[in-house]
Amino acid sequence: MGDSAKRPKYEFVDINVSGKGAVRTAFANQVDYCEHNGAPITARIVAAIWAAIDAGLDNALARRIVEWQGPPLADALPLRVAGGIHALHLSGAEPALSPIYRGIGADDASIVGEAMRVYEAPLMPWLDGPPQTNEAGRSSNFVAAMLWLARKGLPPRFACLEIGSSAGINLMLDRYHYDLGGVEIGPDRTAMRFAPEWKGPPPPAEAIEIVSTRGCDVAPVDLTDPAQALRLRAYIWPEHTVRFERMEAAIRAAGERKPDLVKANAADFVEAELAKPQVQGTTRLLMHSIVWQYVPEEQQSRITEAMEAAGAKATTDRPLAWVSVEADRTVHRHMLKVRFWPGGDETTQLAWSHAHGADIDWIAG
Repeated sequence: MGDSAKRPKYEFVDINVSGKGAVRTAFANQVDYCEHNGAPITARIVAAIWAAIDAGLDNALARRIVEWQGPPLADALPLRVAGGIHALHLSGAEPALSPIYRGIGADDASIVGEAMRVYEAPLMPWLDGPPQTNEAGRSSNFVAAMLWLARKGLPPRFACLEIGSSAGINLMLDRYHYDLGGVEIGPDRTAMRFAPEWKGPPPPAEAIEIVSTRGCDVAPVDLTDPAQALRLRAYIWPEHTVRFERMEAAIRAAGERKPDLVKANAADFVEAELAKPQVQGTTRLLMHSIVWQYVPEEQQSRITEAMEAAGAKATTDRPLAWVSVEADRTVHRHMLKVRFWPGGDETTQLAWSHAHGADIDWIAG
């Protein structure tokens, strides 16, 4: 077992609660979340946004934040605003933000509040959709889960489907190399290499093959479009410099061969893909990371029903698996979980994982 039993606990926050009080709570929770995931600068930005509003900032942007109509935590409202602020810094539009992003002491609330006042109009569209935090490092979780599934006896040839693919960076996971607790997998000549800090026993050392990848997003991002690529960069937490390097590598990889990515909502996509014939001797695998909270409840239900119905028909030579990396905000960590059919209908947690794949605490044995 890993050290998950020793992890500090935090006050439970219902991510589906809405209202002004929920907005304040969402910002406070996001600050805690960032601090516990190695993102002190992002924590400063999020704290400064709310501090500026608390100090009296009153314009259309501030009012829209305070009067948010949906559940602010599930909608990642604080990170929507923080992404817009980061874009102002990355583009050089607001030099006054530089001390914060350089980690220098400053009057954060005053600086961020002024940016929210001056750039009210360009910041407003950042509230229109959730962050698209496409991070290649999360693919280490998916590959580790495939190794575990192969050890369980599922065919080690995987046809992968992903919802909430954003720019499709994780759809290129077969092009990356992984060192997972000493278990090496993937091509040697590769766009990226991942060696997350590994805790616990290594995953099973199995030979696997990713035969196909296909994904969807309600607003897919074209990595070859500079403007769209800038938007993705803005959602990267500035402390995590390696993520910018990975983004550049992903842009190059997409330029060589774009990922198979379609515009569709998650439920429509899953239902349509599950209706297609499955090749014998392959494991059809649905995967997603840090996206479930953005999927409307009606679509969550449809996906679950579709997966369970397809699972009931799955056979040993045409099995179905469901792998997810999603947040547990009671510990500010992420759980790598899996279900598979036939034989593994109950959800199994394989690991605790960092939001961006920096470390994996393997608890599956």
